Amino acid sequence: MIASVIIPVLNYDIPTSFVMKKYIFIFILGVLFVRYGNAQVVLNGDFEKIDKVSKNPENWVLYANPFAAKSYAVKLDSVVKQHGRYSILIERIAPSLNQNTITYNIPEAAFEGKTITLRGYIKIEGLEEEGYAGLWFQLNNEQGKQISRYIDNQGAKGTSDWKQYSIELPNRSDVKIIQYGGILAGGGKAWFDNLELLIDGVPMERAKAMVPKKAATDTAFSKGSQINHIAINPQQITNLAIVGQFWAFLKYHHPAIVTGDYNWDAELFRLLPLATKAKNNNELSSVLEKYLIQFPIPPLCKTCNESAKEKVLLRADYGELLDGKILSSSLVKKLVLVRDNRSTGENYWIGKAIAGQALFKNEKAYENMVYPDMGYRLLSLYRYWAMINYYYPNRDVIGEDWSKGLRSAIPDFILAANQKEYTIAVLKLISSINDTHAAIGLSVPFNLIAGKYAAPFQAKFIEDKLVLTGFYVNTPAVRENLKVGDLILAINGKTINDLLKAYLPITPASNYDRKLNDLPATYLLRSHETTLKIAVQRGEQIFEYNVPMIDQRLALININYTKPTGYYLINDEIGYVYGGKYKNSELPAIKKDFEKTKGIIIDLRVYPSESMINTLANYIKAINAPFAIGSEFDFSKPGSFTMTKPISNGAPTTDYYKGKVIILVNAVSQSRAEFTAMAFQGAANVRILGSQTSGADGDFSTIILPGNISTGISGIGVFYPDLSPTQRVGVRIDEWIKPTIKGILENKDELLEKAVELIKKGG
Repeated sequence: MIASVIIPVLNYDIPTSFVMKKYIFIFILGVLFVRYGNAQVVLNGDFEKIDKVSKNPENWVLYANPFAAKSYAVKLDSVVKQHGRYSILIERIAPSLNQNTITYNIPEAAFEGKTITLRGYIKIEGLEEEGYAGLWFQLNNEQGKQISRYIDNQGAKGTSDWKQYSIELPNRSDVKIIQYGGILAGGGKAWFDNLELLIDGVPMERAKAMVPKKAATDTAFSKGSQINHIAINPQQITNLAIVGQFWAFLKYHHPAIVTGDYNWDAELFRLLPLATKAKNNNELSSVLEKYLIQFPIPPLCKTCNESAKEKVLLRADYGELLDGKILSSSLVKKLVLVRDNRSTGENYWIGKAIAGQALFKNEKAYENMVYPDMGYRLLSLYRYWAMINYYYPNRDVIGEDWSKGLRSAIPDFILAANQKEYTIAVLKLISSINDTHAAIGLSVPFNLIAGKYAAPFQAKFIEDKLVLTGFYVNTPAVRENLKVGDLILAINGKTINDLLKAYLPITPASNYDRKLNDLPATYLLRSHETTLKIAVQRGEQIFEYNVPMIDQRLALININYTKPTGYYLINDEIGYVYGGKYKNSELPAIKKDFEKTKGIIIDLRVYPSESMINTLANYIKAINAPFAIGSEFDFSKPGSFTMTKPISNGAPTTDYYKGKVIILVNAVSQSRAEFTAMAFQGAANVRILGSQTSGADGDFSTIILPGNISTGISGIGVFYPDLSPTQRVGVRIDEWIKPTIKGILENKDELLEKAVELIKKGG
């Protein structure tokens, strides 16, 4: 019997809880020798090859980390097996950690083909109700960055004999490393055997290896761009702005360039020295035209000028390239020829996830260049500008003309004198698009700027003041000196207003409320030193206190932001659902326990642990109706975004919840939380209570910049059915309410109390 799994590859943004979990669920890379004489890979998925020293299966890593080794036993089993002489057994021996993985790593795994399938056999015994045993695998690029991953957490449960399970991911041209294995979550025993990987149904050992493109093999500038000085003057700003737009346009349009037959990063370094010598626009046009004619003339595209069948929500913007104000008519004519005979499909640089967002492929991280030279810094600027200009669905709500944004950023990248200044230039750039998703993955640069130490307490902006709102655990000395409700007036001698002016421009977020939410933990309460001097007001008293700081990583694991359970009864009349711990498996119990209540409060001031859109929302929403419309990029027209089909949920039924439902939201409510709130809003008995949400909906697209800086964007535009935008705006609020300082001093959750009051009143 084969238990087949269809895999949706969705890249939701990563909540704080994931950051904490990554310290538990770490993949330790194994070592695998790969023979490429006949494109043959040696695997050990049946555990038959045994290391003579360790007596373990060769090249398998048996524990996710040292903590897992204390909670789980992993060993070869020669008695219980599905195939050959051995299987591998994972058994929990102590409850301190609730999962372990075994990992196999293939470091040279570039193959022709559309899909990669992992299949294997699992036998289980006595798995806990909330536990499971499953397969997992992950695809990485050459820097080891995750491209896509799937963990079969709906796999084997309870007790069962050997069954074959199968999971599948789409192959991509930038896959270089494959990791796969088995996972046991919870208590019990799980045996794994006969794991194999297939490319388009062909065993990987016999699959065809991918021939590297010149984009990967041209290493002329791998150690540096050889560009270390560019004077800053008005003409040079124009030269550099036009080169960036020219380079970006050709990268995503020219049929000969989208194939990967040119190292487009290296080509920039061949072009820049010529373009920066131009003394006027005519000379600049001449340089660019001579460069362009080196490439083949694009073949005639018969479909490029066809009218779009779908409704276009955002059209391509070619900046200053084609308006005839700077470049010669001869060059503009050639660029128009490229535009009208462009590439019209997936290519070496761009793919599309199933959710519809852009997959930026084959972008080199240049991780060894922590402080890139001037040419590579310009590459960073141009790469990011190009991705936003052609593949960002919210380009029209950035707040400024994106071509002007390129011009204004050039001096920052040219003049950045060290790694810190380069990082600040990048943060300023990504903050300029006003997207909360842009902040994802920037922990290392944040450490560089703000420091690796964090204050052992939380603070939030409430009524425009920075207020202490809670403590991390194990901080008795700090609790003796500081109290919840204390106002922080200054930090290291700088007023809060001065700090806001300094840090707001480098705080990536969609709106002001979210920026204020992120600032304390990101910058204000961080330091390079082990103490932080703060000025505090408590009532009429003002005093100073030197805060003993902690390693900022402890801030991720040393506090519980969540409620103890996913749902409970506040009283006989009101049920409560906490999005951060809610599980769809709890829905039957929720229906039973909440059956006689007058109302339900659903708390989305957190990143939801599971999707409720077609589960809990369907229990609330008694009719099928659209709640959102998306926009996604059009392969055939880079820079253009078309409307998706309306997204609906709800089902006609008499078995639905008939009481009042109140959804709680605030600036923390982001992406999945916002989308979930929208999914509930179509029901007549639902009200949204709170304040402006994060304004960053749409599935996440990852962006890698030189110096191994990782960021991202909201990859899909999300609108209400009437096409009202949610990006930067957030979800629609029925009743606005924010916490107050008085409420903090009284230890009240004012939003929750207001929701209870409204349900009691029947409002």
